[in-house]
Amino acid sequence: MSDAEENPLEETQKDGGTEMEEGEEEEEEEYNPDSVEVEDRQQESEEDDTLADKESQEAVEATEEEMEEQALAAQEAGAAGEEMEEQASAAQREAAAGVQEEARVERLVLTDSLLAVSGAFPQSLQPEGSKVSRGLSSQFEFNLDQNGFDKQQSSSPEKQPSGELEGTTGQKPNELEQERTGKPEKRKQSQKRRVSYVKSEEAKEFHLKAEIRKESLVSITTEDGLFKKDDSASTYPLTMTWSFGWNSSLPVYYLRDEAQRVLLYVCAHVAVIYDVFKNDQRHLQGHPNAISCLCVSEDRRWIATADKGPDCLIIIWDSFSGIPVHTIFDSCPKDCGIRAIAITHDAKYLATISDAEVQQVCIWKWTLAVEKPACTLELNQEYGFQNYLTFNPTNNKELVSNSKTQAIYYSWDEERNVLIHSAPLLTEKTFNKLVGKFSQSVFHLNLTQVLSATMEGKLVVWDINRLLASASSPLGFPHIKPCKLVHLQKEGITVLTTVDSYIVTGDIRGNIKFYDHTLSIVSWYSQFKLSTIRALSFSKTLPAPPTENSGFPPDCTLKGDSFIVRNFIIGTSDATVYHLTTDGTKLEKLFVEPKGAICAIACHPYQPFIAIGSLCGLIKVWDYEKKTYLFSRIFEKGLGVQSLTYNPEGVLLGAGFTEGTVYILDAMSLENGSPEPFRYSRTSVTHISFSHDSQYMATADMSFTVAVYKVIVKNGQRVWEYLARLRSHHKNIQSLLFGVHLDSNEPRLLSLGKDRLLIEYNLLKSYKDHLEVLDIHRTDQGSYPTCMVWYPPLTRELFLLICNSGYKVKLFNSTTKMCRKTLLGPTYGSPIEQIQILPVKTTSALQKRFMVFMNRDKVGLQILPVDGNPHKTTAIVCHPDGGAGMTLSYDGCYAFTAGGPDRSVVQWEINLSALEAAVSLGGEDLTPFYGLVTGGREGKFYRELEDYFYYSQLRSQGIDTMETREVSEYICLSELPFVMRAIGFYPSEEKIEDMFNEVKFGEYVETGKIVDKINLPDFLKIYINHRPPFGNTMSGIQSSFDVLGFTNSEGKKVIRREDFLKLLQTKGEHMTQEEMSDCFATLFGMNPEGWKSEPATSSFRGSEICLEEELPSEITAEIFTTEILGLTISEDSGQDHMVSGV
Repeated sequence: MSDAEENPLEETQKDGGTEMEEGEEEEEEEYNPDSVEVEDRQQESEEDDTLADKESQEAVEATEEEMEEQALAAQEAGAAGEEMEEQASAAQREAAAGVQEEARVERLVLTDSLLAVSGAFPQSLQPEGSKVSRGLSSQFEFNLDQNGFDKQQSSSPEKQPSGELEGTTGQKPNELEQERTGKPEKRKQSQKRRVSYVKSEEAKEFHLKAEIRKESLVSITTEDGLFKKDDSASTYPLTMTWSFGWNSSLPVYYLRDEAQRVLLYVCAHVAVIYDVFKNDQRHLQGHPNAISCLCVSEDRRWIATADKGPDCLIIIWDSFSGIPVHTIFDSCPKDCGIRAIAITHDAKYLATISDAEVQQVCIWKWTLAVEKPACTLELNQEYGFQNYLTFNPTNNKELVSNSKTQAIYYSWDEERNVLIHSAPLLTEKTFNKLVGKFSQSVFHLNLTQVLSATMEGKLVVWDINRLLASASSPLGFPHIKPCKLVHLQKEGITVLTTVDSYIVTGDIRGNIKFYDHTLSIVSWYSQFKLSTIRALSFSKTLPAPPTENSGFPPDCTLKGDSFIVRNFIIGTSDATVYHLTTDGTKLEKLFVEPKGAICAIACHPYQPFIAIGSLCGLIKVWDYEKKTYLFSRIFEKGLGVQSLTYNPEGVLLGAGFTEGTVYILDAMSLENGSPEPFRYSRTSVTHISFSHDSQYMATADMSFTVAVYKVIVKNGQRVWEYLARLRSHHKNIQSLLFGVHLDSNEPRLLSLGKDRLLIEYNLLKSYKDHLEVLDIHRTDQGSYPTCMVWYPPLTRELFLLICNSGYKVKLFNSTTKMCRKTLLGPTYGSPIEQIQILPVKTTSALQKRFMVFMNRDKVGLQILPVDGNPHKTTAIVCHPDGGAGMTLSYDGCYAFTAGGPDRSVVQWEINLSALEAAVSLGGEDLTPFYGLVTGGREGKFYRELEDYFYYSQLRSQGIDTMETREVSEYICLSELPFVMRAIGFYPSEEKIEDMFNEVKFGEYVETGKIVDKINLPDFLKIYINHRPPFGNTMSGIQSSFDVLGFTNSEGKKVIRREDFLKLLQTKGEHMTQEEMSDCFATLFGMNPEGWKSEPATSSFRGSEICLEEELPSEITAEIFTTEILGLTISEDSGQDHMVSGV
């Protein structure tokens, strides 16, 4: 692309980039493979010599020896060689200066380019605490290798004479026969030898290598190259393959037309490039938060996206290749994010408005690969929240933005690095009429005015005064002033843009109107009865001249000429996207997506179908393999779909709604499967589940109630009938699960609540309006459970797997409900909220199972059995604003996640071999667990653990004994809690009991024996799996005081001394008076160290302590932690304060 309009980066070089006219001529010559002149070859050799400075010394010396033999024959060149030597020396000095400057700029660009590419492909996320990586160059190199190029890198865009982004290919020294500049004498001799040695054929071959090296993926990719790439071979455990839905609050752009019809829109944190004709998507991944705004250059080549939230980014993409060419980190203070973004007509500059309380307007020279804005302006809060921004299409130095109440004009003085703004306030007295709230603003076609549309159907016309600064004039700077108020139409204007010679509006009634520069109407489209217009995007291709067969409608002028305008895309508020072919006025509906939050998704049990339910009342069924829409149903207003589940046979689809209604639908038509829906709940139905034989269906709602429905035979037909319901929990129900009794084929029903109760129901003894409870068990003491699933039969013992808010995964015996194991779960920023076991394709795969999980914003994969090994898990961001649902395909090839308020469903391809390969890199046996303790295997903590472990053996054998000591690999199980407390972990009595059961019954099913001892490796695993995943934090202690205490006169949460002592003796694992006195005596140093835990210690003074004198009258969290328990609080400002022993 050599055209300046198609390649804005060429103008960047001319206006202010690094100018290298001579260097550009040299590069252009290198691209000519037919050039065989000695002078040109010598010049190229000298440039390559300079580049060789970066290669290894060993390779250079080998090259010199080879060149010495070759140069003997070249000495016959005589005078011609001397003449060329002089030319080479001059070219070397010139090229060295140019290449040195080029290398400096390339280093800067490469850093940002590689950083941007790190977000372009799925990346397994690290556990809590990891942030966006800024140096994932290996990932970028891998992608380029995959496309057939060896270690290509992006280079500075403003340095390319053709206006395109170029790159360099790293070559080995012996391939390019380069010399280092570190040894001048050797270098000079080598230069003489090469001048006479270069032959014509070798020069052509060298030209070809140079040409390949200079071309990057960005520069060689054609307009249709993005969809030619084969993305079938994925090397990541989870890869996004499709995105259902789109963010209709952001615009949709028309990227390409004619042979292709390619659109750009946003889905959560991903920008989607969609080819309508091929029904194919490409995803621009890299943002950690939901994308808040985007813009496209006039030639549709460059895409800029921005998000808002922690670690917010601005990324500029190449739409031809899908590669991020530049990433801007730290684009706004306090991670507030970007609210509006705009790009100049020639794509040289970006402008952004932050999403902070005090907004900032920034101008970015992104083609220079800089991290800081060229200029910044803080806006007065009185201007209102600016949410729209655009450049003057003919002047890069002018912008306009608007809030609902005020429009602002900006003039950028690049020399003084100042952004001048003018924001005149409009009131009803300005025009003596109601103006209305602003929606969008544009520059008028005559270039001296700004137009601002309002929701009252009016247009405010502003005159631009471009006066230069003058001390004699108080308004000696560029400014705008209101000129007139034009009542353009009755309907509120939501979209205002320009195309060719027309000013275009879209309104709340779905009308699209075209005006000329005098604001006289030329034509309109109102016959389609669309909903509110949210976006209009015109094709970049000019319409063909009209012919006799053309179907352009006549315009509204007296002449009645044909109204000729480009084809365009329409985005509406009901999440529908249309394409309008103006020749013939053909409106085509491209896709319709849910306009409400998506909370319910379900996969068919043996067909590649997925049902998606939205709060707008729409249920839509897709074929997720062919990516085609099958059928849908819209329910009456007020019925929002909250939950969906297929029955095991795939014949029925159960649907729960937000107002408590339950439908049983035919899975293939979505028609009612029962005569009437069930209306036994008044609150949202959050869970639906079918029994394995489809004889029972159970639901759970927001009022903590479980309802059961049963199939009966009536008049020879099977019909569903309500059985009973019970308010069995007093907090939200987290999971509702059917199972099968071990001794029969009868179904069993369990519910798990946030109240920490696991309840099983007796279905056989339940009858009309009576739901029988079989048993109730408490699953946790401090944390609350989040989800539950049946653990696959990897062992002879059948388990229930329950995840909790403390990042733990617990295995409960399915019959006795005893907690058999507690394991460390994935720690990716938030606890697991949903979990499912991955289905298997063959019986041979039953012994190797996997688990798919979802936390607040990520979806992950874990290898079973669970054992606390962090390398057996991987996760990737799926919905930054929070996920709402998850389901798996029947064959285990895909996972689907619903984003709730982001109105999207993402399809993820699962690659199990990629995860298994990553696990092998983490090490075997105890190696992964050593990395979870401070210092690892050779660290101070582990050495202390070994000392305590063996000291425990001395304790159990008796401190004062004179008998021969026996050193063993094991300690008695009774010693386990003492060693735990010695290394800084203070488990409750219930947790100690869980540890005992885990060890004692670990081999009971296989051997029938109870274990009463434990070795050091097993002890280390139990310690890592049971301890708090992030240690003891001050916030955890403070939260307890917030609940138990009251606010004193100083505004602090405190507990009175009397209440504190009463709580210790009456709540939780309460203590007796004697136990409490003994503990305080030890804490205050009145008992010898170790107290009763030491067998040799017999004297203690717990009964002599006076707690009224030792304890303050009011106890705060800090006093309790530091003065009573004697723990220290770290002062790490970047994290929550950690609490540790002295």
